[in-house]
Parts: sequence; C-alpha cells; structure tokens
Amino acid sequence: LERKKQKLAELRRVREERQHRTEVQRQEPRESPLVNLDDLITSLVGEGSAATSSRASVAGDAPASGSTPKIAASSVFSVTSVPAAADAANAEEQEEKHRPAVLVSEDFIIVDVPPKEVVVYSKESQTMVSSFEAEEPEVDEVAEPVSEKATPPEVQSPPAEETEKELFKPRDMTDDERGYIVGSEHFHDFISRSSKLVERALTDKFDLLRDYTLTQDNQGDANGGKGVKYVCAFYDDRWSKNRTIMDCGWSPKYPELLLAAYNKNQAAIHEPDGLVMLWNLHLPDRPEFIFHSQSDVTTAIFSEFHPNLVIGGTYSGQILIWDTRAKNLPVLKTPLSSAGHTHPVYSMTMVGTQNAHNIVTASTDGLEMLELAHPSHAKSEEIAITTLDFPANETGTFWVGTEEGNVYQANRYDRAGSKAGINPFDTFVGHHGMVTSLHFHPQVGFSDLFLTSSVDWTVKLWRVKSMSKTSLTPQHIAPLHSFEESDDYVYDVKWSPAHPAVFGCVDGSGRFDIYDLNQDAEVPSASVMVGSGKALNKLQWDKEGRKAAIGSSDGQLYVYDVGEMAQPDPDAVLNMQKTLNELLGAGLRD
Repeated sequence: LERKKQKLAELRRVREERQHRTEVQRQEPRESPLVNLDDLITSLVGEGSAATSSRASVAGDAPASGSTPKIAASSVFSVTSVPAAADAANAEEQEEKHRPAVLVSEDFIIVDVPPKEVVVYSKESQTMVSSFEAEEPEVDEVAEPVSEKATPPEVQSPPAEETEKELFKPRDMTDDERGYIVGSEHFHDFISRSSKLVERALTDKFDLLRDYTLTQDNQGDANGGKGVKYVCAFYDDRWSKNRTIMDCGWSPKYPELLLAAYNKNQAAIHEPDGLVMLWNLHLPDRPEFIFHSQSDVTTAIFSEFHPNLVIGGTYSGQILIWDTRAKNLPVLKTPLSSAGHTHPVYSMTMVGTQNAHNIVTASTDGLEMLELAHPSHAKSEEIAITTLDFPANETGTFWVGTEEGNVYQANRYDRAGSKAGINPFDTFVGHHGMVTSLHFHPQVGFSDLFLTSSVDWTVKLWRVKSMSKTSLTPQHIAPLHSFEESDDYVYDVKWSPAHPAVFGCVDGSGRFDIYDLNQDAEVPSASVMVGSGKALNKLQWDKEGRKAAIGSSDGQLYVYDVGEMAQPDPDAVLNMQKTLNELLGAGLRD
C-alpha cells in the first residue's frame, strides 16, 4: 500500500510539472520563423540593391495591392543579377541551418512499470509467507489519471494472521450434521482403521532400556517352563465371554495374524451362535476382524492359496467362506440339505496346488461326497470321524481318527489294489477312547510318521506301512510308542514344523507339554501351566515353529514362544533316525 501511495504521488507531481510548462509556453510571444528579407538582402548584396529589395519587400508585405507574395518574389529575382541570386540561395541554405527548431507540445503518459519479480525457491520453504497480502496494482490501474480533488482514502488492511484466523475459524456444526457424520459408515470405518493403527504402535513391547552388556537373560516365564516364554493372550470382553475356542490357526502369509473359532454363548441369545475372530500379535486388546455364523464354528483354517479367505466348518454341517475384504457375514456357504454335511464338521484341511486344490472336510456322517463304511464295524458300517490328516505331498490317501479310538487309512479315488473309501484290512489299534487329533510329520523324510491324541490321556506315535501297497488280509497295527505323562484328556497334538524331533500337546488340566525325542522319549522336555488351569482344546505352531497358539475352554487364546527348543542342531535329523531305530527295536522286542 505504501508503494502504491508513492507511485501515485510521483505521477501527480509529473503531471503538475507538465501542466506548468504548457501554461508558460502559451503566455510567451511566439517569434515568427520567417526572417526579414530586406535585412538578409542588404547584408548579402549591399546598399546598391537596397532600393530594389525594399520595393520587393514592400510588394511582398502588402497584400492589399492585389498581388500575391509569389508574384512579388518573382519580380524581386528578376531585377537582381545572377551573382546576387546565387548569394541569396546560399543565404537561404545558411538560414535553414541556423533556423531555430519549432517546438510542439505533446501529451505523454509516463508509466512506471515495476521490474519483473524473480522467484527464488529454497529447500526450507517453498510457499509464500502469507497468501492474504494486498496484490500489486496492474499497469492499467497505474496509468489511469488521478484527480487531485478525489484522493482515495487510505485503507488499512488487517494483519495477515487475523485474516487467516477469520477464514479458517471453525464453524459449529448443528446437531443434525453431527449426527449424520457420526452415524455414517465411512466415519466408523475411518475410526476403526485409524484406532487399530495407533494401538499397534502403542502396544509394541520393545524394551528401550535393554542392556546388551548383560550376559544373562532374566526374562524367563513365571510358570517355570524351560525356555518357554509367555507372549500374550487374546480375549474380548464382549465376544469371547462364555465361549469356548474350538479351533485356532496361523495365517500362511502374515506371521502376526492368527484366527480362533468360537462356539455359542448361551447367555447372549441375540448374538451370533458362532464366531471366527482374527487376532494380531501387535493388537492384543481387540480382534482385527470378526466373522459371524448362524451355527457354532467347530473348525476353521486360513486358505493356503488365498490369504484373504477364511474357511470354517459348523455344527450344522455347513461349510462357510469369509473374506476379509467383505463384511462380517460369509460370502459363500453350502446348503443345509442332503447334498452336504448334515452332522457337525469336526475336521477340515486343504490339499492340492495353487491352480488345483480341494477342501476336504470330515464329519460324523462321512467324508464330503464319499461315505466311509467298514464292513466289520461293530454296530453299523458307517464310521464316525473325528479328525483326519494327509501326509506331506499327498492328495489322494489320508488317515482318519474315529470315535471308537481306531485309526483307518482311506482313499479319495480308486487306485491300483484299493478302492475309494476305507481300507478295511489295515486298522491302527491302540487307543481306548475317542481320537481327538491326528497329525502327520511335516518333513518329507519322516512323512510316514504321525501322532494321535485321545481321551484315554495318551499320545501315540505311529508309522504307516505303505501308501501304494495295502494289506490283502485284515491286520491290526500297533503304535511305535505311547506317551502317558498327561493326567487328563489330551485334546490336541502337533509336530513342530522346524525341529524333526519336537512336538507339543495340550490336555484338559491346562498343561502344555513339549517333547524332544532326541533328548527323552518318556517325559516332556518342557511343561507349562497355561492360564488359570482351564482345559486347553487346540494347539497350532506358526510357520517357523517358534510360537505356539493355544486355545482354551474359557475363550482365551494364548501365544507362547518356545525359544531355542524350536531351533534344530545340525545333527537333529541323524539323531531322530537313531531314536526311531531304537523305538522300532523296542517294539519288536515287545
């Protein structure tokens, strides 16, 4: 604004000076540019021709005589001599050279054009200090004449900070606007997603004050497990209350994600009967996703080839598929008809490859579209299956555990020497109660070994004869070894995916046992009492074999770190072979 005032004052001063010069020029008498011819001729020719020149001058200056100046000039040059005419021409040339310049007044407009602004950027700031400063006047605005009488008043612009505060002053929302925003779905999604991100960052338990100069680690588990450390427990006051964990599992793609399947809450009739909740190790206070089911979810797994999909089996016999990109309800489900299961689905697995894979489910009414029957069964030909599993890299032959305690081999398709269904000749006999779980060794070199747990308080180690050649006569196969250290029902047993000789099991007394066959085949190498002593239903190792997820009957999902026990030494495979040879020799002697 100050610069504008200065420019206007300068223009006003220039205009006043120009007007003053014009008035002075008008008041002064203008001198005739023509020179008196008599004086010029007298100075050039001399006094002899003065009279003649005088007559010519009188004739040229007297327009009343009726003759024109042109005629008079002709008469003058006619009486003069030739040298005189030449001298007159030279005099005219000299007169043209010394003739004063004729001044003509013109009106000019002086415009003070500001120089072009050079914009320089720096790394610290690439924005203007304030975007509310008064703009520079344009060239046309400056060029307009300014009247002396009408002087624009001085306007004081408010400070930039006050103007910015007024523009960005928050507006109070009405109750209707506030209610519309708070109740919108986008607002809830934003709050849920943002709060999860903040909680993940706040719950990171990295010890900032850890002293790396110490040689001893005093962060052992309070329950006394050798090398076993408690990591966290997942429980939601609303959804986990009065529910039992029926199954649990780790995500094959995201190592921090794990799922838990829940049965019905008898005290909450308005809540879904079954739930599947996805938990995050970095967010222990609430689940990442909650999936609903109209029936108790008895088993659930992550899809091996589609990490966004979760597959569950229910008490009603339905198979449900949820998608983390969709809502809480399943995106696919089987019908409640005779075309699918009509009894509870207790076990489920996925076999195949990325381009060709199948979901195999087991129920007490048979297996998927394949009815399992045994001709010499005591009460009926149908077999009530409680669990099943496939050996490593096998998609056609599998083993099933039953309610009566036996284990059978079964085929999905007809193959040489055997038909689809139960193999009636080979019967694995050893348990005296229902088989609760069955798991094959995950490593290819020991894929003929599998473990089973039962309500007879034991865990048994088995070895299959041959997958391609079956027996032609009925025979009973005994276990290689029996582990009888539990004091209650053993609900689950799993091999470690990293160590060839390590497996874990959980029982109804709330104890988590870890066996290392290379160290001792009779007693567990580590034993931990989990939680408050409630029954433990499920056990699942993560992909690296370092963490174990344990599902409890009170709705708690525990995670333990087994530490160095999960890391095999270089001779672990050879020692496992020696241990198997010793167990086989002991079995032959018995």
